[in-house]
Amino acid sequence: MLGGRSPGQRGSGRDVTRPGRLFTGVSPAVHLTVLGIPRSAPTVRETSEERPADRPERGGERVRQQYHEELADINACLVEMANAVGSAMSTATTALLDADVALADLVIAGDEQVDAARESLEQRCFTLLAQQQPVATDLRTITAATRIVADLERMGDLAAHVGKVARMRFPDHAVPLEVRPIFLEAGHVAERLVAQTATVIAKLDVEAAGQLEADDDLMDQLHRQLFGELLSKDWPHGIEAAIDVTLLGRYYERFADHAVSVARRVVYLVTGEREIQARAN
Repeated sequence: MLGGRSPGQRGSGRDVTRPGRLFTGVSPAVHLTVLGIPRSAPTVRETSEERPADRPERGGERVRQQYHEELADINACLVEMANAVGSAMSTATTALLDADVALADLVIAGDEQVDAARESLEQRCFTLLAQQQPVATDLRTITAATRIVADLERMGDLAAHVGKVARMRFPDHAVPLEVRPIFLEAGHVAERLVAQTATVIAKLDVEAAGQLEADDDLMDQLHRQLFGELLSKDWPHGIEAAIDVTLLGRYYERFADHAVSVARRVVYLVTGEREIQARAN
């Protein structure tokens, strides 16, 4: 027994043999006399016998309600985080194409807030795991949240990398004129991807998850197109610009991959399947 002694165990002057009754080797009537209560006074019935067996456990219901409210709030914070990294990548693209150092600095500084959000959400998830010991769907929900927040944090890092390249080449443009249309389109695709990612998280929308696969394929095509420009014999901008363009293309491509990773985790949570059925049309 937790916090008590087993039946028959000796204690300091008394022993518990039946719920609600003291035993010291003296009859109950003697106990009443010693305490100044007449022998004829009615005894109090044992509390364990008068407690209804089917009384609702209101305390347990409140704990369960708070648990589900915490899960809902974590989901809302994931949506906010997705919107934040999408805004960061959009701003970084503008800074890259316009050689705007102020916007680049804004993206770089904002990455610390994304990192802090990840730490906070992970801690909340670990606390729920420790306190609630969830199983089945609830367990998958919490573990999926810890994976999703890691993907979103990495997307924020990639947006900051774009901003750092723009800042490093300021006041010059980091992107040569020939490949600017490719990066402009990559920025638009990234914006669509992260908007769909937020929808997938908020609504557990499997249909929207399928569209992410199609947009990720488009980002891969842009990445290949970029390499076609770099490998052209007519590339006139030297090795330094080629390295910048290669890294930037990789940042956008990985940004899209992490968005798809988030969608796959949501699809598995909802359907139990690990693959997304792409819906291009």
